[in-house]
Amino acid sequence: MRLIPVFLLAAATALAQPAAAPKKAATPAASLARSPKDLKFPPLKQLKLPEIAEFKLSNGMRVFLVENHELPLVRGYTLIRTGNIFDPADKVGLSDIFSDTMRGGGTANRNPDQVNELLESIAASVESGIGETSGSVSFSTLAEHTDTVLGVFRDFLVEPAFRQDKVDLSLERMRGALLRRNDQPGAVASREFSRLLYGPQTPWGRQTEIEHLDRIKREDLIAFHKRYFFPENILLAVQGDFKADEMKAKLEKLFANWTPKQPPVPALPPVDFQPKPGMYVAERPEVNQTTFRIGHLGGLLKDKDYPALDVMSDILGGGGFSSRLMQKVRSDLGLAYGVSASWGANYNHPGTFTIGGSTKVESTVDAIKVILDEVNRIRTTEVTDEELRIAKETILNSFVFRFDTPGKVLNQVVLYDYHGYPRDFIYQYQKAVAAVTKADVLRVAKQYLQPDKFVFVAATKSSDLKTPLTALNLPMSKIDLTIPQPKQAEAKVDPQSLARGKQMLQALQQAVGGAEKLAAVKDYTVIGQVTVAAMQGAKISQTSQYLGNHVRLEQVLPFGKIIVYSDGQGGGWLSSPQGMMPLPPQFAKQAQDEIFRQHTSLWLSDRNPNRTVNATGPNSFEIRDKNGSQIQLTLGVDGLPAKANYRSADGQTVEATYSDFKDAGGLKLPHAVKVVQNGKPAAEVAISEYKLSSGLK
Repeated sequence: MRLIPVFLLAAATALAQPAAAPKKAATPAASLARSPKDLKFPPLKQLKLPEIAEFKLSNGMRVFLVENHELPLVRGYTLIRTGNIFDPADKVGLSDIFSDTMRGGGTANRNPDQVNELLESIAASVESGIGETSGSVSFSTLAEHTDTVLGVFRDFLVEPAFRQDKVDLSLERMRGALLRRNDQPGAVASREFSRLLYGPQTPWGRQTEIEHLDRIKREDLIAFHKRYFFPENILLAVQGDFKADEMKAKLEKLFANWTPKQPPVPALPPVDFQPKPGMYVAERPEVNQTTFRIGHLGGLLKDKDYPALDVMSDILGGGGFSSRLMQKVRSDLGLAYGVSASWGANYNHPGTFTIGGSTKVESTVDAIKVILDEVNRIRTTEVTDEELRIAKETILNSFVFRFDTPGKVLNQVVLYDYHGYPRDFIYQYQKAVAAVTKADVLRVAKQYLQPDKFVFVAATKSSDLKTPLTALNLPMSKIDLTIPQPKQAEAKVDPQSLARGKQMLQALQQAVGGAEKLAAVKDYTVIGQVTVAAMQGAKISQTSQYLGNHVRLEQVLPFGKIIVYSDGQGGGWLSSPQGMMPLPPQFAKQAQDEIFRQHTSLWLSDRNPNRTVNATGPNSFEIRDKNGSQIQLTLGVDGLPAKANYRSADGQTVEATYSDFKDAGGLKLPHAVKVVQNGKPAAEVAISEYKLSSGLK
């Protein structure tokens, strides 16, 4: 209450002062704008190359330095002439494992934990990666820690350790990723589109399979490093708060003793595959929308018509909501959730012209027809002045963000040098975009867009299509999304080994209770608890039910219940806390293998004409079926099955050890199972109950 009089007194004093003459403030032009079109902005600043100190170290490594004293930071990276394009044909994925374990495996003098603790304590980073046609090791640090971080950076570049446990972990993670590669329709469509355009058997279009990973060893990573990581094969760029002559001296000293030599890296393989136009369908029974990719090969960044093609594709589908495809297909007709187009170009090999998007399954054909109409329209009619202006400004304005720091400009200059482009390429491209005309857009659209060569990929559920894809009058093909399992070496098969295999299986039958008791089992239920090593020893209740070729697997996990049902032929469903869906292909394969390994039917394989039983050792035999399922059983001295070895659906090598055999419905069955995957403990199963011939339907 005491503050009120003071406030009133201050107000009265202010009012009693003579009024000051108002100052006329400058009114920004933008504040007078009545619409966004009235806004006026100054022209963009001209791009300017920073002063670059370029030299070669005594060991042959080329170096680019740019001083930048705005912030007390130092950043650097290398470009190494390598890439996954050089992976051996039988070890595709080698560079991915290399990239993961080069950083993750630590260095010769520091293990991964020591490296991470050191870098985290000084807010620094060192990272590595291998792309399609280049590799990189980079660092970032406060200027005061430059010497320390440069030392770590040097160790990773020169002496990565590739510790075996990290290699094993990386291989295991990639196997898991391969098993899940069909989970996302968008990823499926993009991957298969690329494979069809570049060729699935070429270095540009091949993909990693489990059999490739099985061949990759630590020695391969060491050999890869030796072949590609040598000074004359490396460009090093450093920018930040330092003096160029001092940094040069640091780098010279740092790498003085690293002087390996290797032959020059070979040229990139040509892109010479001839894609087959048509519609390629990837069946996704669980989806309610179609994800599509349409297009053909693109070109190079240095192509004389690339600037006009860039403008053209921006007008067609690259300009967000202002593009033709978004306006027509999404906004006007509501046929797609999203749609875009881009003329893809790379530095050193052709990119892809891609129209991509997604739509409701039932409107798939309608959406594709409208897209093709828009492609034909841009090939036959000039774009408007406004479309041309917006597209050119969009591209030119992007330079503000792509080259707004000396570091970004340096990175671009080094990329140009790496790929053999002129240093002023960015200026050439900028001027060329500014000079593009409506006639240029029409000319390049007519010349380069070739609908008769389009490859169409649709990840969809064909049964829900309102109009069949055949209405598009395109050659039709089905994409096989099966994840192939590696071929396993087969033991020698001859009449003698087959006879010995059958004898051992019949001895097993006798030991567990007799072949006739096994044959009398009509259905089979196993109830138990699984302790999972990878989940910190979490215990999962599990019930497995088998009836002929049908299986129902139920697990109760900490986050809810998961149920899988399969008819053994690829059909079935999956229920989880997120809801129900048709059985995904990878689960269908797992279920098929579970049915194959079910004890009572497996132990009667000599009565199944689709299976072979072949001896592989004095106490072991192998059972195979015509679908590719395989298991090796080893008998104990009592004739009971002591161990099983097989490969899981995701490519893991599995060893199951059986013990604690007890009577269950007149048969001796194991009540304890230990599971080892890829040589590491994975799970322990404690079986509480078997139910045989219980009347399952």
